[in-house]
Amino acid sequence: MDRGTTRRNILITGASSGLGRGMAREFAARGRNLALAARRTERLEELRDELLAAHPQITVAIRSLDVNAHDDVFRVFREFDEELGGLDRVIVNAGLGKGQPLGTGYFHANAATARTNFLGALAQSEAALELFRPRDAGHLVLISSVSAMRGMPRNLTTYAASKAAVGALGEGVRADLAKTGIDVSTVFPGFIRSEINEKVKKVPFIVDTETGCRALAAAIEKEPGKAYVPTWPWTPIAYAMKVLPLSVVARFG
Repeated sequence: MDRGTTRRNILITGASSGLGRGMAREFAARGRNLALAARRTERLEELRDELLAAHPQITVAIRSLDVNAHDDVFRVFREFDEELGGLDRVIVNAGLGKGQPLGTGYFHANAATARTNFLGALAQSEAALELFRPRDAGHLVLISSVSAMRGMPRNLTTYAASKAAVGALGEGVRADLAKTGIDVSTVFPGFIRSEINEKVKKVPFIVDTETGCRALAAAIEKEPGKAYVPTWPWTPIAYAMKVLPLSVVARFG
């Protein structure tokens, strides 16, 4: 039996929109109980009502959470854990996609992206593992990006660097917990249409939100160490990005 089928209670951050919202729909359809966190409570309430109407057998708990308020991250994770009777999987998804070329006067935007995408992910990982370690059980999932494979130009420079840091964090935690009952997965999505990129018109190999989130959920259920999603064409592209000249890789930006 796939170990993923045993993960009954799943926490997803950044669940009010984009990939988080899409993954919540996918896991609800699989009959999983959900703990959904995001800054925009009204959108979480709408999503909760939608999911319970379609899947009345599941439980959906919601909390307002800014992952940059680190004390709140630990508190909310503990509250979710108690409300659902123990979290089985935590998906670290909340993040920002904004950024500007370095040296152009937008340090505040780049700093916000780095703070949310890395320090926020660090806080969420710490909070999840404080719950998992005493039980020697659980599945930690970190959502990175294929842009983490190499340094990227222009508006993606800080975003790619922050997602590379998330990838390294996931690998380090996975090595640390290799001989335990805790599984760690780092997922590298390719271009999936969502609110974070809805204004970008010409994007190679992009898939719609529903297709992308279905692929994300399927990959997470397999509990791999690493996964590039959708598998085609992003697995070969990710490997190519590691070895191609930077001038070629930069065209993806």
